Amino acid sequence: MVTVEDVRSVAAALPRTTEHLIHDRVKFRVGSIVYVALSRDEESMGFAFPKEERDALVAAEPATFFLPVTSDLRYNWVCARLAALDPAALCELVVDAWRMVVPKRVAAAYLEMSRNP
Repeated sequence: MVTVEDVRSVAAALPRTTEHLIHDRVKFRVGSIVYVALSRDEESMGFAFPKEERDALVAAEPATFFLPVTSDLRYNWVCARLAALDPAALCELVVDAWRMVVPKRVAAAYLEMSRNP
């Protein structure tokens, strides 16, 4: 099980990330693009994810992942229950979501740096 602090820790380490409180929801973004958002009750998070892959993700692990509200289906977005995630899965989801919104060179530099500390 992961917590909001775990999400914050992973996101804060990613270049160009800023944290915002919008309508009582914690959101992490690069510029104006949100890539992770926590629910008001802090029990789930939405995150950037390729539209064409999200149905398979939800079908494979319905206890962990679920689709966003109907109005958000037009976005590259899916949701996860924090209680069902382990720290490694959280890290992978947040970093992959971040990679979708930063320039490729920024993501490549971060990944290279994280492989060779």
